[in-house]
Amino acid sequence: MIWNHGKAILEAILLASPEPLSVKRIAEVIGLDEKDARILVDDLKKEYSQPGRGLLLQELAGGYVLTTRPEYGEYVEKLLAPKGKGLSHAALETLAIVAYRQPITKAEIEGVRGVKVDRSIETLLERGLIREVGRKDGPGRPILYGTTKDFLTYFGLKDLSDLPPLTVDTSDAQLILRGREVSAALQPDEVAAAAEHEGAAEPKE
Repeated sequence: MIWNHGKAILEAILLASPEPLSVKRIAEVIGLDEKDARILVDDLKKEYSQPGRGLLLQELAGGYVLTTRPEYGEYVEKLLAPKGKGLSHAALETLAIVAYRQPITKAEIEGVRGVKVDRSIETLLERGLIREVGRKDGPGRPILYGTTKDFLTYFGLKDLSDLPPLTVDTSDAQLILRGREVSAALQPDEVAAAAEHEGAAEPKE
């Protein structure tokens, strides 16, 4: 067997295995004696110990396993962190306003909803449903918010043109468009479920 081919097989079975693999098991799967299997493991372990790798080959519980490097743990935790069962009614109202009026500032959202939206904005940013898309010209150059690709995925939309049409004109900056109207247009079932799960809208601050 070509040595590099053997390392590739070893890498594949380590990644696929739900538990640490012993040298004996590695030898059985690849078709080597245990001495050569151990040398193969040591060789691959050296490769993963080089700088710039995201994985480590470690010996755990009597076998070998591929693990992520501790220094990248925060990113893995972010990936695997539970996103919760749904958005609150307040967050959905805020998200709907951003979706239909983007790019839009926090002050403009608050003008539409009539309440502070700091917590809703923070939640939507954490969930990756909205992002900062720029700054508005004017005093203080406030941040402009818009939706993300994750927003489209979350609501099953191909693009923003798939948003349900509204019967009111949202292009008028002075228009007081109530949050419940746009959130209901965006996803009525989601709004109802979220309201039942998490309760009333965000209070004034």
